[in-house]
Amino acid sequence: MSVAEKTRIAERLAGVGYIADPGLATALALMDMLKRPLLLEGEAGVGKTEVAKALAAIHGAELIRLQCHEGLDRADALYEWNYQRQLLAIKAREGADPDTVEAHIFSETYLLERPLLAAIRRVDPPVLLIDEIDRADEEFEAFLLELLSDFQVSIPELGTLVATAIPRVVLTSNGTRELSDALRRRCLYHVLDFPEVDREARILLARVPGIDTALALQVARLMAEMRKQDLAKIPGIAETLDWAAALVGLGVPRLDADREAVFETLACVLKTREDRARITREVTDRLVGKVA
Repeated sequence: MSVAEKTRIAERLAGVGYIADPGLATALALMDMLKRPLLLEGEAGVGKTEVAKALAAIHGAELIRLQCHEGLDRADALYEWNYQRQLLAIKAREGADPDTVEAHIFSETYLLERPLLAAIRRVDPPVLLIDEIDRADEEFEAFLLELLSDFQVSIPELGTLVATAIPRVVLTSNGTRELSDALRRRCLYHVLDFPEVDREARILLARVPGIDTALALQVARLMAEMRKQDLAKIPGIAETLDWAAALVGLGVPRLDADREAVFETLACVLKTREDRARITREVTDRLVGKVA
């Protein structure tokens, strides 16, 4: 893969507001080349979900999201039948031939697509985001392996449905449990970390209207210092964006120009009682002094 190809992908992502590191740009290029899913791991708030959104944007594709959770099953993720409409149809056809009624109620008319089935039935390949796969049970992960291997699914009443077009699949994990080797083997892999200062400043410049370079750099530096503190919830990129937007909205030109506003707007950054108590006005002043 040439440097030009990776640069082109990074530039397209930047055009929709996602500033990718070189490793991610390479992984996304390989994803298209090899038609393989991409597994993204990293702390909450590093921008894993945003990768799928940006990928959909640059390809003009539909984003289909499956949010994983404990207890997620096939019916939630794949398909189910519209039982209420089926019952109404059965009542409306009382006295009809049972085989005819059965064929009617188990038809496309009564099929409810869930994200996985929707993703393989689109004519134009969508981006399928399987978010926080580590929150799903191991049984669901095993089921997912079959779908990701063949991109087809069997529905007893309808037969085997094969993907019309192979979707671009992004899986994310926060590392709350270890994923199986089988799943990892089927995926390309990339770790996302909190961005370095220069990249986070570029993200701010791309996503926060009206922010200037000096303030963007200061905010990025202060967020880097904030993440070194002993916090219960480390602030992510979304918090950085909210905070920078708040400062711009209040007309703060530099962090050291209005330390009161800096402290008061930490509601955008600190999301627990413990963290709010830990980052006092004195701590905030000290951190601002380090980055100003």
